[in-house]
Amino acid sequence: MKDEHEVTRLQDLLSSRGTVSEPGWARSLVWKYDRSAVRALPIRIKEWDYYLIRCRKGAFAVTISDLGYLGMLSASFVDLENASEHTETVTEVLPRGKYGLGTDSSEVSAEARTSRVHIRYSRDKGRRRVQCYWHDFEGGYDLKADLVLSQPPMDTMAIATPWKDHPKCFYYNQKIMNMPAQGSVSLGKKKLEFSPDTDFGILDWGRGVWTYDNVWYWGTGSALADGKPLGMNLGYGFSDRSSASENIFIYEGRAEKLGEVVIDIPKTADGKDFDYLGKWNISSDDGKLAAVFTPLLDRKARTDVLVIVSDQHQVFGALNGSLRMDSGKVLPLKDYPCAIERVHNRY
Repeated sequence: MKDEHEVTRLQDLLSSRGTVSEPGWARSLVWKYDRSAVRALPIRIKEWDYYLIRCRKGAFAVTISDLGYLGMLSASFVDLENASEHTETVTEVLPRGKYGLGTDSSEVSAEARTSRVHIRYSRDKGRRRVQCYWHDFEGGYDLKADLVLSQPPMDTMAIATPWKDHPKCFYYNQKIMNMPAQGSVSLGKKKLEFSPDTDFGILDWGRGVWTYDNVWYWGTGSALADGKPLGMNLGYGFSDRSSASENIFIYEGRAEKLGEVVIDIPKTADGKDFDYLGKWNISSDDGKLAAVFTPLLDRKARTDVLVIVSDQHQVFGALNGSLRMDSGKVLPLKDYPCAIERVHNRY
């Protein structure tokens, strides 16, 4: 186990040299992000707002991302009952900040529109609204989503870390979990209904300048455990995490850290690849988390556009095991729904 640095002082994200002023983790966005302070070409700055909202029958994910030289709009309709999914992505050259992605996660007024797609994020009185219309999404059917996420007062996961050999590269990220979801997503005769009593969404809000070639692991869940909302975030492999990790869980609105996490994906019989649909072992070195992840669906996608290559495996499934709190209380994880991904990106 390592000591992790919690940042509590409000401050600028970047120093006058363009490096992260105080690397570590926080319970909220204590760092102020300012594009003009970034010491990199504008085409290297990456900004994204990604929502993942899950119910018992499936999940919906939507992204607006500005990668500097390319804009990427994406949506996924996940049908867990029938173990099927469909993802569509539209790219635009040189978006030049036109999506309106803000400098803070509370600035929720982003919007993207093309001939096929209209995605809109908005916020009013502590509620986030996520709307998406995608013409001819699958099989000639249009995708229509209108969801509202409530955001009660609670801790979140925030992290700001550099790359060891590239100190002006940085990863600034916040995960807002445990947001009760209400609304629906339809695709032809398929429909997902979301109830705030049982269904939750998360926001993955990120800004940064990255190195070109990276592999990361990320797991996220927001669901009821022992009758109360439990959000979990696991992640590693991306940037220099010597100051802090993003391994955390939030129970009854309060964040507790986890130690270093290992996401052990089994290999195929010939040992040449990962068996993404086999059972995974998930554990932390502080003994707090010990669970087995049983996959239901591998949402795999590969993008190869110009200099952008992305190989993604986002696996939906359930955790069974236990989670021990600092108080000593043990939370049983019984069919706890979550999604865990392994992604190799070059962009």
